[in-house]
Amino acid sequence: MKKMTIDGNTAASHVAYAFSEVAAIYPITPSSPMAEVADEWAAKGQLNMFGQPLRIAEMESEAGAAGAVHGSLTAGALTTTYTASQGLLLMIPNMYKIAGELLPTVFHVSARALAASALNIFGDHSDVMACRQTGFAMIASNSVQEVMDLALVSHLSTLTSKVPFLHFFDGFRTSHEVSKIDVIDYDEMKALVNMDEIRDFKNRALNPEHPVQKGTAQNPDIYFQGREAVNKYYDAVPEIVQEKMNAVSKLTGRKYELYQYYGAPDADRVIVIMGSGTDTVAETVDYLAAKGEKVGVIKVRLYRPFSAKHFIGAIPATCKKIAVLDRTKEPGSLAEPLHLDVCTALREVGKSDITVVGGRYGLGSKEFTPSMVNAIYKELAKDEPKNHFTIGINDDVTNTSIPYPEFINAAPKSTVRCKFYGFGGDGTVGANKNSIKIIGDHTDKYAQGYFEYDSKKSGGFTLSHLRFGDEPIRSEYLIDEADFVACHKPAYVTMYDMLSSLKDGGTFLLNCKWTDEELEEELPASMKQLLAKKKIKMYAIDALATAKKAGSPKSQNMVLQAAFFNIANIIPYAEAEGYMKKAVEKTYGKKGPEVVKANCDAIDMAISELREVAIPEAWATATTGGAASISDAAKNSKYFTEFVSVINAQEGNKLPVSMVSADGSVPTGTTQYEKRGTAAVVPMWDIDNCIQCNQCAYVCPHACIRPVLLTEEEMKSAPADFATKNATGFAGMQYRMQVSPLDCTGCSSCANVCPAKNKALKMVDVEQAIKAEKNNWEFSQTVAIKEVAPTNPKNSQFSQPLFEFSGACAGCGETPYVKLVTQLFGDRMIVANATGCSSIYGGSAPVCPYTKNAKGEGPAWANSLFEDNAEFGYGMFLAYKARREKLASDMQKAIDLGACDTLKNAFEEWGANMKNVAITKKCAETIKATLPECIKKATGELKSVLETIYADSDCIVKKSFWIIGGDGWAYDIGYGGLDHVLAQDD
Repeated sequence: MKKMTIDGNTAASHVAYAFSEVAAIYPITPSSPMAEVADEWAAKGQLNMFGQPLRIAEMESEAGAAGAVHGSLTAGALTTTYTASQGLLLMIPNMYKIAGELLPTVFHVSARALAASALNIFGDHSDVMACRQTGFAMIASNSVQEVMDLALVSHLSTLTSKVPFLHFFDGFRTSHEVSKIDVIDYDEMKALVNMDEIRDFKNRALNPEHPVQKGTAQNPDIYFQGREAVNKYYDAVPEIVQEKMNAVSKLTGRKYELYQYYGAPDADRVIVIMGSGTDTVAETVDYLAAKGEKVGVIKVRLYRPFSAKHFIGAIPATCKKIAVLDRTKEPGSLAEPLHLDVCTALREVGKSDITVVGGRYGLGSKEFTPSMVNAIYKELAKDEPKNHFTIGINDDVTNTSIPYPEFINAAPKSTVRCKFYGFGGDGTVGANKNSIKIIGDHTDKYAQGYFEYDSKKSGGFTLSHLRFGDEPIRSEYLIDEADFVACHKPAYVTMYDMLSSLKDGGTFLLNCKWTDEELEEELPASMKQLLAKKKIKMYAIDALATAKKAGSPKSQNMVLQAAFFNIANIIPYAEAEGYMKKAVEKTYGKKGPEVVKANCDAIDMAISELREVAIPEAWATATTGGAASISDAAKNSKYFTEFVSVINAQEGNKLPVSMVSADGSVPTGTTQYEKRGTAAVVPMWDIDNCIQCNQCAYVCPHACIRPVLLTEEEMKSAPADFATKNATGFAGMQYRMQVSPLDCTGCSSCANVCPAKNKALKMVDVEQAIKAEKNNWEFSQTVAIKEVAPTNPKNSQFSQPLFEFSGACAGCGETPYVKLVTQLFGDRMIVANATGCSSIYGGSAPVCPYTKNAKGEGPAWANSLFEDNAEFGYGMFLAYKARREKLASDMQKAIDLGACDTLKNAFEEWGANMKNVAITKKCAETIKATLPECIKKATGELKSVLETIYADSDCIVKKSFWIIGGDGWAYDIGYGGLDHVLAQDD
């Protein structure tokens, strides 16, 4: 057994690979890395415990993967799969079959929230709870180490019991947490396997040399009996699992029980919980016990079959009150699943003297901290503790929440906690994972890393949480009090509160090019106050300049990593330097000695370039400094100021329930307010070299550069430096190519595609561009869009993009097409979007890149699931087809009932041309303008029919239906069938 620093997914895959001959897979976040590492091992020829590489097959869907697993098991191969969320739900039909046929297998699940009113890719138990009736036994792991150990327990138990197992652990919190653990060798695992059980499984395989039939259709006379025939197998499972836990405990020295109690032996208040939250509760129990509190926790590991006998045996005799915590919500249920099981178990043994309450926590990876645990124990101390409560949110609608005003730090004193604010693609996360491995693999210290991401792609916000200590780390929550904070992007100083969580006397590292004098102007007053009042040690370094000096501009992450090791002092810097340079050699060795040297030089130069910043005492009362740039339009948007801006400041946890849409609907056109300023360089227009081809706007992935046509009258109110030239092909018009520097991502696609002999776009420093172009951009957005027929690529770019400033990666190759489609059809588009890249950059809360024109018209967008967008979109098409046919019928009825001549003519014209876009738009204007007055004058049935037509008047204009795939491909559903993306849909 050796120690390694790995994540939970790798730990699960390590064990599954050892026990499996076949894996049928389909990727879904956050389970994908389990299959990815297994595939990598198989490609390298790594052998399982039976001396053969794993055979992996990627199927067309999770449902297909489950079917393949079922078939492989039926044919006698030890088989596994990995999944999560809706992917797991698609496997449920086959799970019933696998359990019904007593086929031993283990499904490894990184438990994740289910898409309901919105998609959430983060962790809770909603998916696995939907499987508790399938007949799979269910085991929960609470940490990366437990994933390794209990995966082994699961594989051993399924072979002995013949009951299939679902082994689950919290998505992201455990699946992606990097931690130092003991890794069990394959030889050690094999020593625990009863090979006769494997032979028995293979002997039951479908084989023509000893044929049987499976999967028959049974009538009412025997089906019921067949379902009850399996009882003895399930009755035996708890003892079998405990036996395997004992065997693994003997091997590892770590004790495991089905329901494991931890806390005061005479506890009067107990929390029952499963998953990563158990370690947070245990850590809090230690903190409270040191203060004399009599509290404890029962860690649920075997959830199905739920053993009342073993559970009751884990409850201290002194227990008077229990709080059962579920990480799921079942709307309409009397209680959540684990709560119901605990109540039933207590009732069956006659323990009515214990008060039991239930609560929900941590849905969608919502934080669950010691402060919250402390609040629950305090609630339990009340004479009548709240039942069906929530913790971690402010429910101001149905008032279920328990407040948690008292902050406690339950971590061991030896723990060093570090937070790193970075952005996607800057190397921060990679460098931090490397730092964890350096400390975890080369010292006796324990290490843990967890990484927060926003929904943007490359260039989005990242926050790394690293912990190091001399004792095992059980803090399964984000760092709420840090010893060290690093800011790797200077623009963040006005965007996020990074210092409130930094302890007094802590250390702050800022990557910036500002001098000490410039810091006075650039740092916001609130930050300067905290620096002074908390007596924070501040360091600064210009990582980009240092990396350039070393010969490798991309080595900023190495510079910042070296700076971290130098000032955090977790291990001696000389040791850290050696480990970093070995990692550089391993990572970049294949790219040549020059690359290796440049990265090593960056490490060396970091220390000489690092400087400590003296904090003036006057900063404690500072009232001036840098401030976030907020446009007037953003200030005037209540949705942005009260909702979006709170979330963007990483303060979304503070929003109450009443602020969130119950059905998931959100307004469109809100990315325009963000002005993220993520680029280092942006294009600057050279008026003299421009040939007015509009190709730069055509290829821009984020609609950040746009041609503007202005009349002479409009030019009178333009800023003085708003230079224009005579528009080619548009007499009497002026032309300008305008960039939005705060929305640009700096991909250079526009400059690269410019066909002018002397490029009309040059990439310049973003700060220079903001000063020159910010006001020009704002003015350009007040200029009326000119009606230009989009008959060619150039002219298409004069149409307003109704998809703008998305969270797609810089240089994205998909979004220019999505943008173009909205320019051609956006005012009447209905979009069915698959889950995938396009749904994340196109539909991630809290903002929407699909926007509206001056009339308030624009794409109406919805997402269903990963694999059903074609059917989803077709359903939309059928709905509008039916609605418009009813509209045609109502118009004819109105004509027959004597509608006025204006309406009669419009209705007849529409009925004859209802598939023609231009005519339906013209008819819509006439009908909508005429109907209100005609309704006032009408009586009887005619009045009723006209009112119905008016209510459905938003169906008059022919709609354009679009299917957008997860990877960005798009198709238009026309009345003639499925047409190519650029085909006319008339």
